Amino acid sequence: MIRSLAIILTFQLIGEITSRGLGLPLPGPVVGLIAMVAAFILRPDLAQAIRPTATGLLAHLSLFFVPAGVGIVAHWDLLREQGLGLAAALTGSTVLAIAAGAWAFTAVARLTGSEERAALRDQGRE
Repeated sequence: MIRSLAIILTFQLIGEITSRGLGLPLPGPVVGLIAMVAAFILRPDLAQAIRPTATGLLAHLSLFFVPAGVGIVAHWDLLREQGLGLAAALTGSTVLAIAAGAWAFTAVARLTGSEERAALRDQGRE
């Protein structure tokens, strides 16, 4: 398990160094994740070595929300003062993210020509 965690954290470190060193607009962990996926494609045995640890982490993913809960309790006064604005920002950004995802999906479906004929008929576009 220690070896697997060391490999995962090494890829995160590589991502941080690459992102900051090259001034990329992507966060370091995302760059590290992309590098790790590339390494898994090139060396499938590496993916098999990390699989048990990754599965264990994913099984207990809810534990990663504990620090967020502690942060809410620790900043309760600020949340009480700014809660309405935070709720509006969260709701608005969620709606915009869903709309952007739907728009991107539709655009890609049109570009690739993978729209279903039945759906087009239902919308009166065929």
